[in-house]
Amino acid sequence: MCRLLGYLGLPVTLDRLLYKPEHSLISQSYQPREMTSGLLNADGFGTGWYHPQRESDPFIYKNTVPIWSDSNLPSLSRYIESGCVLAAVRSATAGQSVDLSNCQPFQQRLILGIHNGFIENFRQTLYRPIRERLSDATYQSIDGNTDSEHIFALLINLLEANPTMALADAFHKTLTILSDLGQQYQTEFSANLVISDGRQLVASRFANHSPTPSLYWLRDDPLFPDAVLIASEPLFAGNWTAFPERSILTVTHDLDIQSRSI
Repeated sequence: MCRLLGYLGLPVTLDRLLYKPEHSLISQSYQPREMTSGLLNADGFGTGWYHPQRESDPFIYKNTVPIWSDSNLPSLSRYIESGCVLAAVRSATAGQSVDLSNCQPFQQRLILGIHNGFIENFRQTLYRPIRERLSDATYQSIDGNTDSEHIFALLINLLEANPTMALADAFHKTLTILSDLGQQYQTEFSANLVISDGRQLVASRFANHSPTPSLYWLRDDPLFPDAVLIASEPLFAGNWTAFPERSILTVTHDLDIQSRSI
């Protein structure tokens, strides 16, 4: 199971998100508290961010080494500042390679996405059914072989086919498709996701089995005023709220929070 982090609010340096919290994403990579499977998140990491003063494609930094051993990230994170950030540390599913193409976030134009969860026996179950639902362009955009990237591709396929569809609606439809496929092929999956276009965050806590992986949100903490954080595990002591199971949370550009069940 991976560990996720999403941030939307006033611009902050990446080190305030990745390093400074007591139970930061760095700590969660080697000492997670709420993982439902696995012990470490040592199979690579990635972070994506948007330029705070102009609309442009997001920037991404990834590596296949454990996040705690990357010698460049501490300096970069003190320099880079953004008001919209996604980050993930990876625990690879057995049989999936530790490769840069399999590290998150995934990107398609303005959209970034990260995923914590799995599709049971992915190559033997939903790999082909998912691919059969994709357009040629979306099919060819898949670089790696993870279940995570294929779930992201389902979302992108919907957005490409329906340019006026709201991100939250496409997100909901993606999870509905995944649920239908899981039921059809009698396959367990979990899909904690965080998606962004630079102006909003959309996140889910969802699984078709128990236990459902953990996910929390926090708004306007004294350490991060005028901001919303989403994380697999609380980063520090505060008024964190657990996502309800089978729910989607949308954080708009003005930090309005809307929740709906799946």
